Amino acid sequence: MSILVLRPDSWNFPLILHVGGAMAMVGCLILAAGALALAARTTVPAEGASLTRFGFRTLLWAAIPTYLVMRIGAEWLYTKEFNGDNDPAWVGVGYITSDSGALLLIIGTILTGIASRRLGRDPERRTVLGRIGAALLALLLVSFTIAIWAMTTKPS
Repeated sequence: MSILVLRPDSWNFPLILHVGGAMAMVGCLILAAGALALAARTTVPAEGASLTRFGFRTLLWAAIPTYLVMRIGAEWLYTKEFNGDNDPAWVGVGYITSDSGALLLIIGTILTGIASRRLGRDPERRTVLGRIGAALLALLLVSFTIAIWAMTTKPS
């Protein structure tokens, strides 16, 4: 028997928004972190500038919007499922990782945007901001992996 059968039908759409947004966001973060890591390792300056720009645009145009979809779906589902009293531990893990993740996502996007702008003016220049952005995204992926574990196993 599926768990979705046990849920009221009114929970399905917010749940799909939350889970689908989270899956898309993690995919975007992996894509951006991979592009920034490749940019840091390349020896061709124009290629590094292009990969940094791609990582920045992925964060700005894909990761941030999918984060918003995930977070809106989570809050909508929370208002339907819980009343705010005696929340399970996994809900707290979700709040902590998503709220701190938003901060890391914004900082990482700003840093990679600055790096992309600097490399756009002078592709020969090496900047450490893209590497810092990649490290923040790696940290963000680790924290979201913990959140995914908490959401699926629901330890209380």
